[in-house]
Amino acid sequence: MQAYTVVNSFGLEPFTGNPVAVFFNSDKLDAERMQRIAAELKLSETAFLGAPRLDGHANVRIFTPVNELSFAGHPLLGTALAVARKTGLLELKFETKKGTFQFEINPIREDPFAAYVRMEQPSPIIARYEHEAALLAALGVERSTLPVDMYDMGPRHVFVGVETVAMLEGLNPDQRRLAAHSNIAALCFSPDGARGWRLRMFSPAYGVVEDAATGSAAGPLALHLGRYGVASLGKTVEITQGVEMGRPSHMSAVARADGAQVRLEAGGYAYQAAIGHYLV
Repeated sequence: MQAYTVVNSFGLEPFTGNPVAVFFNSDKLDAERMQRIAAELKLSETAFLGAPRLDGHANVRIFTPVNELSFAGHPLLGTALAVARKTGLLELKFETKKGTFQFEINPIREDPFAAYVRMEQPSPIIARYEHEAALLAALGVERSTLPVDMYDMGPRHVFVGVETVAMLEGLNPDQRRLAAHSNIAALCFSPDGARGWRLRMFSPAYGVVEDAATGSAAGPLALHLGRYGVASLGKTVEITQGVEMGRPSHMSAVARADGAQVRLEAGGYAYQAAIGHYLV
């Protein structure tokens, strides 16, 4: 019997944010069993906590319904809340296959099941996406407002800009053609008309038709906007995602550049939505 909790990341009210199942004390589970549990739960990601191997508070493995990720944003943010609720610790370090990252948890006095969480994110490898024309065709986008670049964070995010929220809301990608773009997530963004940004993420390659909140893309989007002068590096970028799915999610991100070194940070609210046991 395996204890777990469900945390909704980047939301604060019921049925907002992106849910992640967080399994505690998972060292006895092998990768095959973790993958089968993630596939059965059918959430965009499931996190499994094990004993630390280095200097972190826990080692975290993250699975989509079809594969393991070396890093992901909303699962780690939700895991931070789950561990804080269990241990009382408000500063955490999690070991992932992409490295060890720091988290700061700020509880909400009026709601013991919720908190605001800030997370450190890895510096991405950036390249122009070589299959741009085919990707735009699969998305049904005529042209991107900014260059179509790929940010490799473990998951590989490819950003495509559209001009308006109406155009973003009207997207209906060809999922079969999109699935031909292996090992990427396609992220379409537009200005929201209120000095922030709207985002949609499609990734049949990761077993996710559409994602409600892609935390690992928040920092890279802030960096992408800053690199092309659309937003200011070092300033907070506000991002809303999941509206079209009926699960509005809100993320904040900051990208800082010090010469060749890039530092990314993302944050948002999270709340514990459920607890249970899985018979494995």
